Amino acid sequence: MASQSLFKWRHFLPEIIVLNVRWYCRYALSYRDLEEMMAERGVEVDHSTINRWILSYAPELDKRVRPYLNPTNDSWRVDETYIEVKGEWKYLYRAVDSAGNTLDFMLSAKRDGKAAARFFRKVLKAPYTQKPRVITVDKNAVYPVAVEALKADETLAAETGLRQSKYMNNILIAGSPQHQALDQANDGFGSFNTARRTLSGIEAMSMIRKGQVKGISRGDSVSQVKFIEELLGISA
Repeated sequence: MASQSLFKWRHFLPEIIVLNVRWYCRYALSYRDLEEMMAERGVEVDHSTINRWILSYAPELDKRVRPYLNPTNDSWRVDETYIEVKGEWKYLYRAVDSAGNTLDFMLSAKRDGKAAARFFRKVLKAPYTQKPRVITVDKNAVYPVAVEALKADETLAAETGLRQSKYMNNILIAGSPQHQALDQANDGFGSFNTARRTLSGIEAMSMIRKGQVKGISRGDSVSQVKFIEELLGISA
């Protein structure tokens, strides 16, 4: 999608829009925080407009970054965290490899074997992932059910190992405070779709920051910013 069509009919420069999307998906900021930060820079934009930008462009960032991700390894760590949506708890499934690279994520209304199996299938469809040699999960009883179902239909190899450990998934905890802080800043999400679209941008930004993009190292914030701008078509 070209820059002209991606930002068509917007009343603000694409650079301003992408800056807000990037900051929101990177830091635990509220829409009102960003409204004030823009006002300090002489840009008057309402927080509701910033909200619409996030819902439009956060999923676009997620979709566009995936072809540029480095391959991940075959040792999975899988867990889920609670996300408040319209006053109710939903479940964000997340998976990383043994090096801490994000494999994928999925927001689910339920926390059961079917949801876990659906998440595993989603991870396996990603072009940068490979079938797991071993999957490490917590003590949640739904994971063995999901793994056995996927072995039965040969989605997973019969020799795929499953390890259940209370402590092995500490590598996943690093992402949780970010989501919790975002929840607190916004008093929860107003709808399931709003949460899903917003979280897709947060996870995509996390992948970029962790150095998962080909040719861009972790900690190289200048190259990461340039990559995002080029990805969304606002920089030559």
